[in-house]
Amino acid sequence: MAIINETTPEGKRFYQELAKLKDLMSYAGFQQGQAASDDGVDMVDIAAFNEVGTSSAPSRPFMRKSVDDNEEKIIAFCQAQLAKLCDGTTTAEKILREIAVFQKGLIQETIAEGDFEPNAPSTIRKKKSDKPLIDTGRMRQSVMTVIDKKGRS
Repeated sequence: MAIINETTPEGKRFYQELAKLKDLMSYAGFQQGQAASDDGVDMVDIAAFNEVGTSSAPSRPFMRKSVDDNEEKIIAFCQAQLAKLCDGTTTAEKILREIAVFQKGLIQETIAEGDFEPNAPSTIRKKKSDKPLIDTGRMRQSVMTVIDKKGRS
């Protein structure tokens, strides 16, 4: 039986990229102080109010639904990214960036097309629409992506 005692340059690069994946994280969502509505409410608060609901508005869980309703797509996308890492055509940073952008798109799609409880009659009169989560489009446009070292957030 042959003994292998040396890693190829490609193998070393692969292990380096795996180590980066272990130390980095990516996410899509909202960050405090990132944007505010016309009345000065922080966009992260508006997103949270819509996600979990308030005493006067129902929950419209667009963040959770963007994951729950797209589980198969997310798994397939991540598997494709891993295959690219294995064949040497991408890096850990590129994978994390691609995953974050992919998730951002799913969140934005869920905001625009999600099936949520319609707006209340008073809101319909104000916004001229029964479609929740869409008014000016600012919340949808404010979804951001971040790649960072784990433990920094």
